[in-house]
Amino acid sequence: MQPPQGTPNRRTRDVLLIAGLLVLFLAGLAGLAAATGWQETLEQVRRLSYAQVGLLLSLSLVNYAFRGARWHVFARTLGLPTTLLQDQRHFFGGFAMTVTPGRVGELIRMRWLKRETGWPVERTAPLVLMDRASDLAAIAIILGLSLTLSTVGIGGALPVVVLALAMAFVATRPSLLSAFVTLAYRGLGRWPRAFGRIRQSTRALRHFSRPDVVATSLLLGATGWLAEGYSFHLLLGWMGADIGLWNAIGIFVFATLAGGLTGAPGGVGGAEAAMIALLQLQGIPLEVSVPATTVIRLTTLWFAILLGLLVFPIAERMSKRAAHELETR
Repeated sequence: MQPPQGTPNRRTRDVLLIAGLLVLFLAGLAGLAAATGWQETLEQVRRLSYAQVGLLLSLSLVNYAFRGARWHVFARTLGLPTTLLQDQRHFFGGFAMTVTPGRVGELIRMRWLKRETGWPVERTAPLVLMDRASDLAAIAIILGLSLTLSTVGIGGALPVVVLALAMAFVATRPSLLSAFVTLAYRGLGRWPRAFGRIRQSTRALRHFSRPDVVATSLLLGATGWLAEGYSFHLLLGWMGADIGLWNAIGIFVFATLAGGLTGAPGGVGGAEAAMIALLQLQGIPLEVSVPATTVIRLTTLWFAILLGLLVFPIAERMSKRAAHELETR
């Protein structure tokens, strides 16, 4: 019998997956650095002080904290009896599973909620959908702003903006999602109970269409992603490649979105390739674009995963304790 999720074997597999992807990420960028000259690449990295790296990490923390607050808004909108600290713990802990295939590992948040509140997964599943949809909408809005305010456009960005907004719109419309679920069930003709639960989950999305919820979630999400985009702008400036605030933000969010749309775990590979290519179109040589991409991805994606790995065992332990308390009441 396979060990259940959360056992040492499962945790070991997840850690090995994360470590393997990190090795591939670093190996790919190391290959580019070797092709352009190690000395130039290392020189760019050496220019950064500890204070500058600390500022990059702090701006990433702003992103995570604001998006964690958005998760809390969604949880309260759904009616979950959770606190801000509790929801932040779940949100940060879920980062440990960011690079699982399809990010399905982030569903661990649903398990924690089930243990601590008694709510079944089908009732809390809309949280994951709204979190993804809100990120898509916030990034698309920022990308649209960057296209308007930057001095140089980003080729192919407009279709991506439209696609992201369309996906966010569909994901937050219960009637549309329910229709898609029905079509999928009719096409497959199997698993009626599973499709029934999915349809039940889509009905809960109506709670998130209130103007105050939409405005708050977009404000929190956009503020978070702008913080990381601004960190990329600062990094490029420190490396002597200032391309302008909105150009830098546009490249960062476009690469992040493009990496996510590839379906690769954490967008690894796709995001880096898009970022380096767009920087080159701005006239930034590889000896600058490669280390800039390496540093920004380490201080955003991989920093989030590190935080997730630190918070994960705490969230797991506290959820088990809460589940035990619920059972003994």
